Amino acid sequence: MDEKLCLREKVAYGLGDAASSMFWKLFGMYLLFFYTDVFGLSAAAAGTMFLITRIWDSVFDPVVGVIADRTNSRHGKFRPYLLWLALPFGLIGFLTFFTPSLSYAGRLVYAYITYSLMMMTYSLINVPYASLLGVISSNPASRTELSSYRMIFAFAGSILALLLVEPLIDFFAGSKTGVSDTAFGWAAAVSIFSVIAVIFFLLCFAWTKERIKPIKQSSNSFRDDIKDLWRNRPWWILLGAGIAALIFNSIRDGAAVYYFKYYVCNSEALHLGVINVSLSLTTVFLVLGQSANIVGIILVTPISNRIGKKQTYLLAMVLATIFSFGFYFIGRDHLVLIMLFQFVISICAGSIFPLLWSMYADISDYSEYKTGRRATGLIFSSSSMSQKFGWTIGGALTGWLLGMYGFKANAVQSSEVQSGIRMMMSIFPAIGTILSVVFISAYPLTKEKLAEITEKLVRLREN
Repeated sequence: MDEKLCLREKVAYGLGDAASSMFWKLFGMYLLFFYTDVFGLSAAAAGTMFLITRIWDSVFDPVVGVIADRTNSRHGKFRPYLLWLALPFGLIGFLTFFTPSLSYAGRLVYAYITYSLMMMTYSLINVPYASLLGVISSNPASRTELSSYRMIFAFAGSILALLLVEPLIDFFAGSKTGVSDTAFGWAAAVSIFSVIAVIFFLLCFAWTKERIKPIKQSSNSFRDDIKDLWRNRPWWILLGAGIAALIFNSIRDGAAVYYFKYYVCNSEALHLGVINVSLSLTTVFLVLGQSANIVGIILVTPISNRIGKKQTYLLAMVLATIFSFGFYFIGRDHLVLIMLFQFVISICAGSIFPLLWSMYADISDYSEYKTGRRATGLIFSSSSMSQKFGWTIGGALTGWLLGMYGFKANAVQSSEVQSGIRMMMSIFPAIGTILSVVFISAYPLTKEKLAEITEKLVRLREN
């Protein structure tokens, strides 16, 4: 039966990703910068920490998926995690951006502990949240719509964080006994986002409903689940495409703050006299990118309904590749071109993520169609795993490349470092988009095949 979803439930589902995306963008675009220019770590040390902590966290995701699949409570399989983990998520998010009065070695250990805990908590709440998409509705079109709501709210949360983080840091940094304290400013600013995230997660829990039940209750072992996943060819293809797409996204995100501070030489771009707030070029660039992401999300549903998810994904990644290569040749003084290319590239990037999440829901149906068993949590955990792996590789590469080029925090950079930062905004991300195109070209679940699978599963569930 195809259930009609009300607006409140669509919005509620979106609020869940708005909560996590505020921190996801702070991590992706500011955390490396925070560790090098505020917390006091070297770029190479931060890059290595990202690699070690995120590899473990990526492996942790499927474990969470398997546990969630076997969770049975009066609130369902996946919704309870939104209730249980909301407060820990906000608290540990704050601690990640808190700078303790410790030696360099002590701060490095503190960073490893808090960031590892943050990523594990992120998995514990976001793998079940993502899996929720697969059990709210059985209709592929409704899933794409829900995925689009999710992405719109995700980027809205990102815009909120990126628009407010620097003004809030400046405000709180100057409020402590009248003396500028950037570390205090960061902690105070992130505490506000933590409170908002907790509220959003709780609303997502309260206003959504799990409807889809498996054809039969799962009695298969973890080994059986892994065997089914191992044989799932579409899953492998989408895993590779997702990892490559996140490499593209995470390198650009991680390098953006450095690009404006050390290459463009960031200066005030917009002063809002009414509230006495100034927005930097970095903020304008990042917020413009998130706004363009939303445009991409709005466009993706009608386009994918017309030409299919696979073709829409291919089109977006090919365009992102072309414009990413072109970005390298833009000079620091051509701000209009910088912003224009950012807008186009971000439209392409924004359009692929709702497609990925919707395609993972389709793969969950494909797995049930092939095996008679449903493992929604495990399959959706793989999408989170691909995000983490791509983010791991991209984040580690960003730190290592800065170290390799000779980056020194809070200093004038050499031409070699500046050239490297430009490569990290253009050529290196384009390699990720090319790999993503190669993978998705082999994706076998066409629009017609999905219609056949959906029809058969509906008949089986009605029996």
